[in-house]
Amino acid sequence: MSSAAAFRKLVRTGAFTAPTSGQAPGFVQANVVILPAADAADFAAFCKLNSRPCPLLEQTAPGDPEPKKSAPGADLRTDVPRYRVFRQGVAETNEPTDFVNLWRDDFVAFLLGCSFTFERALQQAGLPVRHIDLGRNVPMYRTNIACRPAGRFSGPLVVSMRPFRADQVDAVTAATARFPRMHGAPIHIGDPAAIGIADLARVDFGDPVPVAADEVPVFWACGVTPQLAILAARPDLAITHAPGHMFITDWLDEAFCER
Repeated sequence: MSSAAAFRKLVRTGAFTAPTSGQAPGFVQANVVILPAADAADFAAFCKLNSRPCPLLEQTAPGDPEPKKSAPGADLRTDVPRYRVFRQGVAETNEPTDFVNLWRDDFVAFLLGCSFTFERALQQAGLPVRHIDLGRNVPMYRTNIACRPAGRFSGPLVVSMRPFRADQVDAVTAATARFPRMHGAPIHIGDPAAIGIADLARVDFGDPVPVAADEVPVFWACGVTPQLAILAARPDLAITHAPGHMFITDWLDEAFCER
């Protein structure tokens, strides 16, 4: 894909509705959280207190669906492949490809850094990303690690997982640590039970991937974490990206790489 705008056009027209891992390489991908303005201050505080899973990249003005800093001309109501709609904190089963009919003048959008952004750096370092190679969504799990609460927002940390050989872990850690605003270095390596995950085959979001006998699971803080915080906050209406279906910005990933 030659540009992020071209990719967003595919999304806006409904030509692309799949997970975005491995798509639009070189461009920053972002998690999306859209809330009533009355909840914006508490959620911004939640992001500040939990910057690993919720690294805030941009916050829009109330009623404005255009992320003017990260993607001028884009429309957050249509330019995400799939959305999740929460009513009173409960997620609807249908995941629409736009939500123009639900937009409100008091909505504030938050864009948060995403680990899909650093996956190109892993691949360029010769470190294969299993879910991309298999054409799947990344596996994601609830953990027993509590986020720091802010106002009505609270809940457990969600993590994404990618398996690597033990001898690759140091290189994986070094490559991803250079992207602190895209979740950065892993938050846990090895035993899933230590962070409350009983079975890697039973994902909470996304798709499971095999972990070979000579591999260890590596876990990163995940931008689906706010979706569990929405369950606790119970706003009357909230919209997020569907897990794994990100917003593609115009920012280049190299601009967020700290050498």
